[in-house]
Amino acid sequence: MKKLIALLLVLTMAVALVACGEDKADPTKATDPSVETTEPSVDTTEPSVDTTEPTAEVMTYADFMAAETDALVCVESYVQAHQAWWFDDEAGHGKVTIYLQDAEGAYFAYEVNCTEEVAAQLVAGTKVRVSGEKAVWSGEVEIMNATFEVIEGADSYVAEAKDVTALLGTEELEAEMNKLVSFKGMTVSGISFKDSQWDPDIYVALTKDGAEYSFCVENYLSGPDTELYETVKGLTEGAVIDLEGFLYWYEGPNTHITAVTVAE
Repeated sequence: MKKLIALLLVLTMAVALVACGEDKADPTKATDPSVETTEPSVDTTEPSVDTTEPTAEVMTYADFMAAETDALVCVESYVQAHQAWWFDDEAGHGKVTIYLQDAEGAYFAYEVNCTEEVAAQLVAGTKVRVSGEKAVWSGEVEIMNATFEVIEGADSYVAEAKDVTALLGTEELEAEMNKLVSFKGMTVSGISFKDSQWDPDIYVALTKDGAEYSFCVENYLSGPDTELYETVKGLTEGAVIDLEGFLYWYEGPNTHITAVTVAE
């Protein structure tokens, strides 16, 4: 009987030990509710960057002239003529120089960023919007580092040459800068050519009332394949001419000639 009781006690203790072993927690599966195990979230979204080029509001001619040099400018005006389109390998894009004018004034847009296909749309009278920087170089007020867009469905405007002969030698002439103008009764005192590997510009020395002026035929505007270029190249000293052109400025009036009539 004692052996039976002893055996029962041994069995009871064995069962108790097994139960205790099952109550021990597996450290690999335990979770402590007081400890946050979630990885903190990281915002990997890149901040937005405004890559829009700064632009100016459309200006009147008076606003443009009043703007500081190097200021951003934007004007709407009409194409009167343009120089030949060319591709600038260094810049990696095409360029064209445009003569613009409207009832308020005129603009010289220098080497505007432009494809050859778009340049073909620049017929006289076409209205365009030009955005760039105002620049002044040797007295010439111009727009540079510019782009443009044609304003579809706009009206047309082609300027008539304004006779400014009486303004030669006066401060008032500068107010006509970049406009299509005419000069009457100018006497040729010399013809010279710009040193160039291409067909050069022609520089025309002209006198009026005892003062001498230097005008030119821009090869990119009126090249050797034009009647104007051949006519001016053949002018002789003493010839009296009437002329039209865009009143470019270089240390004084340096008109880009577009038409010449030799007096009989």
